[in-house]
Amino acid sequence: MYLTHITTEGERWDQIAQRYYGDPFQYERIVAINPHAPLSTTLPGGLSLAVPVIERQDLFEELPPWLR
Repeated sequence: MYLTHITTEGERWDQIAQRYYGDPFQYERIVAINPHAPLSTTLPGGLSLAVPVIERQDLFEELPPWLR
């Protein structure tokens, strides 16, 4: 399952990850399924990105034990 995110001019991958996952370091999940998007520091406005829906448990399991 995916959500669609339309970028605004100057938006960054980590900002999108923070918005949807609460963790800017999860941006690689979004980059991986959007090969059409540029791997640049900032994104152009109006770009349609697929954002995978993940369970909260999936994020929890990736945390080191001291952050769980």
